[in-house]
Amino acid sequence: MAENTKHGSSGNAADRNLALELVRVTEAAAIAGGHWVGAGDKNSADGAAVDAMRSFLSTVDFNGTVVIGEGEKDEAPMLFNGEQVGDGRGPASDVAVDPIDGTRLTALGMNNALAVIAVADGGSMFDPSAVFYMDKLVVGPEAADMVDLRLPVKQNIHLVAKAKGVKPNQVTVCVLDRPRHQGLVEEIRATGARTRMILDGDVAGAIAACREGTGVDIMMGIGGTPEGIVTACAVKATGGVIQGRLAPTDEAEREKAAAAGLDVDRILTTDELVTSDNCFFAATGITDGDLLRGVRYRGRTITTQSIVMRSRSGTVRMVEAEHLAKKWEKYERHQK
Repeated sequence: MAENTKHGSSGNAADRNLALELVRVTEAAAIAGGHWVGAGDKNSADGAAVDAMRSFLSTVDFNGTVVIGEGEKDEAPMLFNGEQVGDGRGPASDVAVDPIDGTRLTALGMNNALAVIAVADGGSMFDPSAVFYMDKLVVGPEAADMVDLRLPVKQNIHLVAKAKGVKPNQVTVCVLDRPRHQGLVEEIRATGARTRMILDGDVAGAIAACREGTGVDIMMGIGGTPEGIVTACAVKATGGVIQGRLAPTDEAEREKAAAAGLDVDRILTTDELVTSDNCFFAATGITDGDLLRGVRYRGRTITTQSIVMRSRSGTVRMVEAEHLAKKWEKYERHQK
């Protein structure tokens, strides 16, 4: 992602173009997947988003390798780990994709479903294959230098409250709604802090914790390791932090981590999850949420809201777009 002679200009110019091209990719996935909102069919929603994302990625001027894709759990034939994407020009780049972060949310018509992509310099993204889950702590820039995943929940909440100049009972913590988080939720509420429970989609929740005006101050709890790495790419542009600790689900996974040379007790920092300082993150809302508004289909037009972040410049852009619906007819959902 350095100099690109095709443009006859500096690497920075090429990088800026890439940022906007990635928004086109997430817009396509959101528009295609959005036709399935509330249809109760998460597989069809995901399939539509994958097709659209892959199609648009093939037109992007970069040399990408998917290192975090649809994954083994999905047995995906497209956007799989190791797949080459882009037109092959320029230095190697790591690519993390999630055509729908929140397929269940999409199927049920619930909030916080996103189409997501992250790109960083080749070889810079942490390999999440050994352990699928990670305990995470995400906060914005105000408390970035104060919190520590090794501290008690109560202490971290008080530190965030102090950093923001509020009382603990004015702090809101985003947590995935899972049985494993029962104890965590009790600890949070015991401090007087509030919880915002989400069914899925912890990328949106994590980024919301780093952004003003979202109503979320912290994200805590165990979620997917791949999502943690995607989040790290976004967090770098905000000045916030993500800290993670691998959370093996059984002894076999623990042994797999050891074989990969990973210390499951180690706290992984933002810069260890993604070592590059040249990261891009783009997301488009599929359903309404804390971070973005969902896709709107309005007869002749389709409107989308996206966010694009670039860590090198620390730039966060909100992109409102209006699309002519007839140009997207091939992605419409048809009755069976």
